[in-house]
Amino acid sequence: MVRDVVETVTGFARTLRHSGVHASPDRVQAMVRAIGNLDVLDPSHVYWSGRLTLCGSHDDVQRYDAAFSSYFAGEAPRQVQTSGQPRKRLAASASLGVSNTDSQESGEDAPDVAAAASGEEVLRHRDIGQLTPEEREQLQHLFALLTPHPPMRRSRRRTPSNRGNVHVARTVRRALHNGGEIVSLSRRKARQRPRRVVALLDVSGSMSPYADALLRFAHALTRAQQGSTEVFTVGTRLTRVTREMRLRDPDKALAASGAAIPDWSGGTRLGEVLKAFLDRWGQRGVARGAVLILASDGWERGDPELLAEQMSRLHRLAHRVIWVNPHKGRDGYEPLTRGMAAALPYVDSFVSGHSLAAFEELAEEIADA
Repeated sequence: MVRDVVETVTGFARTLRHSGVHASPDRVQAMVRAIGNLDVLDPSHVYWSGRLTLCGSHDDVQRYDAAFSSYFAGEAPRQVQTSGQPRKRLAASASLGVSNTDSQESGEDAPDVAAAASGEEVLRHRDIGQLTPEEREQLQHLFALLTPHPPMRRSRRRTPSNRGNVHVARTVRRALHNGGEIVSLSRRKARQRPRRVVALLDVSGSMSPYADALLRFAHALTRAQQGSTEVFTVGTRLTRVTREMRLRDPDKALAASGAAIPDWSGGTRLGEVLKAFLDRWGQRGVARGAVLILASDGWERGDPELLAEQMSRLHRLAHRVIWVNPHKGRDGYEPLTRGMAAALPYVDSFVSGHSLAAFEELAEEIADA
């Protein structure tokens, strides 16, 4: 019983981290200890035990409420409705590390709470193309919690630091203020700046079950770093939807993108579309040094040799090329289509994009680039 509660809290903390709240292992342990002193079946107790232990600042509260509502499939309670002072007991148990052996007794009914969270955990690993409309609606709320971290690169600009190369000019200036004696060395290091991310999303007929999820993930990327994210859709033609993706509301962003895409659920001519992208955008600098994400199942109606040629150009320009194929998440999948066979030699990372968990791994892949 206790193990179910721990797994539930761990899964909730994982959701919080993806929404931008720093739910460290120490905070997670504090929440587990706090729940041990409260009624695990009372939503208000679960809510406050997490809020008082997992949130580190006032800015985390709004994200915490959204994650709590989505994860436990209920509205976040605003007041504790039971007698006593559970908030004081919580703070004491979290700070002093008090554990309660009676928690095993209250944990007898814990599967009821764990079941709601375990349903969300199962949904995270379900194939998006096989979800019901109700499950898709719930998944949309989970996508809204994604907060991908941008990949970073070294800038030519430098900033003062305790470590790094010696800043000779600043060291000399300080020495002049000390009568010519060098008391300490001033150092500096290169600044970090976000690396550009470019997403090319296949919206052809064969990718239609995953197109909504791909666009929602692209919206999360754009929301995380508006100034250095470009989004295009590919099919029989190339369409830039960066401006539409910058709308704050994901549903409005997807509606605007859908209105702007003329070849939705059409055919696929990846080679021709990639050539158009590289000739108009990539060669001018959009793809140069960028992390490029190409999401497609690899079905190519055009010439696969043209696709291989354009992928070679793209590989030389981009910092890293990540190919996302939803079919890769299926058992026994092999990249046998003409498009995939032609493109794979020029791909740095070949990942699946069939579930929310796969998109979370993709976000980590992008950040690590």
